[in-house]
Amino acid sequence: MVCILCHKSNVQFYYQDKLRGYWQCQSCFLVFVNKDFHLDAQQEKCIYDLHQNNPNDLGYRTFLNKLLIPLQKKLPKDAKGLDFGSGPGPAISVIMKEQGIHVKNYDIYYDNRPKLLKRVYDFVTCTEVVEHLYNPHEVFSQLSAMLKSGGLLGIMTKRVINKEKFKIWHYKNDPTHVCFYSDKTFEYIALNWGFKLDFIADDTLVLEKV
Repeated sequence: MVCILCHKSNVQFYYQDKLRGYWQCQSCFLVFVNKDFHLDAQQEKCIYDLHQNNPNDLGYRTFLNKLLIPLQKKLPKDAKGLDFGSGPGPAISVIMKEQGIHVKNYDIYYDNRPKLLKRVYDFVTCTEVVEHLYNPHEVFSQLSAMLKSGGLLGIMTKRVINKEKFKIWHYKNDPTHVCFYSDKTFEYIALNWGFKLDFIADDTLVLEKV
């Protein structure tokens, strides 16, 4: 088995629950399920259709602001960005527009405009996205290429702490969640894709392109 993030074969069995088996790379420390447990596009979209990403929901705005407020402090006044994986009801572009910041939306199911992935941005947001990636190596390479020097990649995803906590972790039970990152995994990403890393909270971080 080869790691889906670093493409190395230094992979060991990690944990088995009633539904899936999990593996961990010993090079980048990503925990992931193998492709036998990847949903097809129709199955995946049916689950995403249940998500409520309403920008008028105060609780959801508060959740997103864990990333957006510290991100805004780092951005130039005329910053232009992309919300990668914006979901069925885009919220970040609405919230950022209120602050005078222009954000395009991209989502493979709900706003699929591949031409947006060929542009270069001051920042890209990925909120509750990276845990869904079947090919994180390809996507992180793509995200890095979309950022200017000094550009920011803001990520929200819950992080792996250890195996004992993983066993009782509700986050792993979502069938669309197929890869799980620890602090060490993001340190690997920063080193290998040319970023400076800033952990903002236990589920929030910003990568600055060097």
